[in-house]
Amino acid sequence: MSEPIRILVADDHPLFREGVVHSLSSEPDIAVVGQAASGDEALRLARDLLPDVVLLDVAMPGGGGIETARNLATACPATKVVMLTVVEDEDKLLAAFSAGARGYVLKGVSARELAAVVRGAERGEVYVSPSLAAGILVALTHGRAADPLAELTEKEREILKLVGEGLTNREIGERVHLAEKTIKHHITNILQKLQVRSRVEAALLAARGK
Repeated sequence: MSEPIRILVADDHPLFREGVVHSLSSEPDIAVVGQAASGDEALRLARDLLPDVVLLDVAMPGGGGIETARNLATACPATKVVMLTVVEDEDKLLAAFSAGARGYVLKGVSARELAAVVRGAERGEVYVSPSLAAGILVALTHGRAADPLAELTEKEREILKLVGEGLTNREIGERVHLAEKTIKHHITNILQKLQVRSRVEAALLAARGK
């Protein structure tokens, strides 16, 4: 049996945090290894525990969730960050992904859906609550050419499709028979051509272009 996904839950509301911990702990493939009530505490625990996934509230004391996500991306780059929040704000969503988050989940999500998002994040997948997905696509494409994908080569399109499926650079390289370093170079070119800052934004643009 594979090792469970190790989770750190950070939220300054104890009742909500304990509810999330209880629901995720009931999943056989998920283990909650820590809880935090502030951004500073989440960062400290993540450095000590090295969890696979950190669930962060956007609005927290001690730096806030987005600043904490940015710090986690530097301190624990292998750890995936998922924002779990009541804030339905496209600017916050974009800021979260720019800071390195892999998911943005509204707190009305069911326990089963949250567990699925956690599993997806651990695999490298990206998740945006459906009610916000359309808005972020509009924000990303505002002011750009009608078809921002037109400048991509056939190989870049193929690689971008695999990025959208949540594959890592190594996995993409294995799929298209190229070195991981070459894949990284292609992705850098893709981001520049699409005028986006992250794989997340590129994948969302690709999804829109289908």
